[in-house]
Amino acid sequence: MLMIRPSFDTLYEALMARDPSYDGRVFVGVSSTGIFCRLTCPARKPKRENCTFYDTVGECIEAGFRPCKRCKPTTPEASADPVVKSLIEALEQRPGYRWGEPDLVRMGLEPSTVRRAFKRHFGMTFLEMARQRRLQEGFSTLAGGGKVIDAQITAGFESPSAFREAFAKILGQAPGSFSQDPLLVADWVSSPLGPLIAVTDSTQLHLLEFLDRKALPAEFKKLLTFSKGRIGFGRTEITDQIQEELDHFFAGRNGVFETRLALHGSAFTRDVWRELLKIPAGETRSYSDLARTMGKPEAVRAVARANGANQIAIVVPCHRVLGADGSLTGYGGGLWRKQRLIELEQSYGSQSRSAG
Repeated sequence: MLMIRPSFDTLYEALMARDPSYDGRVFVGVSSTGIFCRLTCPARKPKRENCTFYDTVGECIEAGFRPCKRCKPTTPEASADPVVKSLIEALEQRPGYRWGEPDLVRMGLEPSTVRRAFKRHFGMTFLEMARQRRLQEGFSTLAGGGKVIDAQITAGFESPSAFREAFAKILGQAPGSFSQDPLLVADWVSSPLGPLIAVTDSTQLHLLEFLDRKALPAEFKKLLTFSKGRIGFGRTEITDQIQEELDHFFAGRNGVFETRLALHGSAFTRDVWRELLKIPAGETRSYSDLARTMGKPEAVRAVARANGANQIAIVVPCHRVLGADGSLTGYGGGLWRKQRLIELEQSYGSQSRSAG
């Protein structure tokens, strides 16, 4: 998907076709009615001469348009979907339940429809999300000092081996292998884009990664080497601080993180990460931009590798780096998350321009 604004003709065609690929990325203000809509709005389509396209809800409101009552453009896309909304609520009421397709059928839902809706909004199916939620419950039990068997039961796993296998798939080791005398502690923190694992000590954040990131076991292994195997379960004030800052970030209240970071990598890699930290929320850069800023214009590929090796998601904003043509490029947390983060941060960019 390109971040460069498509032409008016392209956007008007998308509006007429109710193209879902633009939903949440572009909005249309209709001068004849004074309202603004999603491009997927079910209402009768306006004449092209009455349409103006905007990148954010904020821009629509600043231009004097009111939100449409049918497509509810000010409501987050996922929560506006009744199928998604009902299942998210059901999942929160029963986080340890082993959800399956028969449960969806009993609720009067078509499993294939649910699967497509969740993949579109979250990049994963509802059943995958439910499995992650169960593992979160088990993780919280362990972080609170509970036994492995208690965590297994809380997470809704019928056998110890299944729980150990599922746990090891995420972090690369079974829960019984964690240290009882840790230097670093691990727990999960929540976000609208899915749960993240946070590894902290009493003063710094060492790792913040999405639970389903494929590189997470390798990153965790590096921290095990750094701590000489002494990573345990638990929370610190730093864990609570990053959770609070993430809450403010996703609520649109603050795009700045103040949690102290422990950057584990080569000198060059750390330099790239520090350069990423200088990119304001609402702005993007290309890999070549970063290389030139660092005084090493020939090191574009090395910059890209360092960007991909980032193990503190969102806070060290590797998602703000795009391809030279403005396209979304590889992101360990999934391109759907990268797109959501960039869309969210557009509001911070609008706030900065307004303040200026």
